[in-house]
Amino acid sequence: MPRQGRLLRDHGKAVIPDLHSHPDLWGVRPVLFTIGGQPVATYSFFVTLGLVVAVLLYRYNTKGKSVGNNGLYIALAATVGGIIGAKLPIWIVSLPQILADPLQPAVWLSGRTIVGGIIGGVLAVWLVKRKLGIKQRLGNYLVPSLTAGIFFGRLGCFFAGCCYGVATSLPWGVNFGDGVLRNPTQLYEAVFVLGLFVFAQLMKDRFAPGELFRLFMITYFGWRFLIEFIRVNPVWMMGLTYYQVVSLGVVIAYVLKGVYRKAASSAGGGS
Repeated sequence: MPRQGRLLRDHGKAVIPDLHSHPDLWGVRPVLFTIGGQPVATYSFFVTLGLVVAVLLYRYNTKGKSVGNNGLYIALAATVGGIIGAKLPIWIVSLPQILADPLQPAVWLSGRTIVGGIIGGVLAVWLVKRKLGIKQRLGNYLVPSLTAGIFFGRLGCFFAGCCYGVATSLPWGVNFGDGVLRNPTQLYEAVFVLGLFVFAQLMKDRFAPGELFRLFMITYFGWRFLIEFIRVNPVWMMGLTYYQVVSLGVVIAYVLKGVYRKAASSAGGGS
């Protein structure tokens, strides 16, 4: 089996799944269609579709909101930061493979992480706003775009056969290619974020600036902490996976941010 096609690789004492890199026939439908004899990966198709929908949705939701160029700067920062954040952790983990064969496209292109993408986007927006002195809070209008992007991304994960769950006897268990019926955790998350999308799209103008985004960060990363218990990821520390530790940190940070804002508002004479 080719190196880039192995499902599992040894990484110290842990065995870590190769993200979005699987043996032939792994996944529900890894190839969506072909163009001129070239296969189009289902995962890449849905990720690209999610990105396009997210950008168009952001433009639609900010239309007529007097955001000016600020909206464009924030959207670009979120997109670029999200792409880098989604790839950087994978590159770090895969550094030995990259150094061993740096000219192999698969070692650079395979693997993305939604958690890293969100955090990367948040950091990029913060840096751009700080650099340009932007005070306007447009996070509420990013939430529908984020949830829509995650929705399509998770559909891609399902068809590609990555980010799957542990074995299950439930009637909707899915065989992703290893002969084991597993929890389709990708679809669980797709349904969850679809609900978040509907809520965010309907309520985006009813929250104080930035509050809907803060609620999203707490809710989504709280979900990621819980769903990790039935996903196949190695324990990292304290009996938790890497994504659980990161998710817990994000939830705590945004809860404290809300407490700080409320305290500052009260000290300033706000209600």
